[in-house]
Amino acid sequence: MKVLLINGSPRQNGNTATALGEVAAQLKKNGIESEIVWIGNKPVRGCIACNQCKAKAGGRCVFDDDVCNRISERFASCDALIVGSPVYYGQPNGALLSIIQRAFYSNGGAIAGKPAAAIAVCRRGGATASFETLNLPFQMMNMPVVTSQYWNIVYGREPGQAALDTEGMQTMRALANNMAFLLKATGGTPAPGRGDEPWAPMHFIR
Repeated sequence: MKVLLINGSPRQNGNTATALGEVAAQLKKNGIESEIVWIGNKPVRGCIACNQCKAKAGGRCVFDDDVCNRISERFASCDALIVGSPVYYGQPNGALLSIIQRAFYSNGGAIAGKPAAAIAVCRRGGATASFETLNLPFQMMNMPVVTSQYWNIVYGREPGQAALDTEGMQTMRALANNMAFLLKATGGTPAPGRGDEPWAPMHFIR
């Protein structure tokens, strides 16, 4: 089984990478493969609600000039997802949010029902708000949210300082242990959600 980890920081080797690396190392100890994908530091488009991914593009965002499709095409081959982000103004990195929104909308069927977890990395404050924001798309996609011994928060400012957050690193290892446990317990089978029951959307304006 394999877990896809997304490094949502513009700094490839910053504290978000340190947190994700701790998770990946612990997953390996549990016999679970992982891949860390960096979103890079190039411009990322936001979703413009054109719906062309549904109408014409076959599960790919029609904007193919950034990293979004390169990430979403990995959804089918992974059994779980972990997304890490630095905290900017009490929120996750905006580029990462754009990628998640576009990837989930265009290719959500490939990731729906698979276990997921979020990690927020900050200097001091705003981590809980960012953590909650990152978890919201998982719940809409019927993805079981994997927990740890605490909220998945790691502290550090300068690159490498996250490794000094002993509780944060322990929290990352506990997260990895719980992810491995769930994957092994379910055999990597995605959660069924509504199963064969058709979606019953309701709008409050009739």
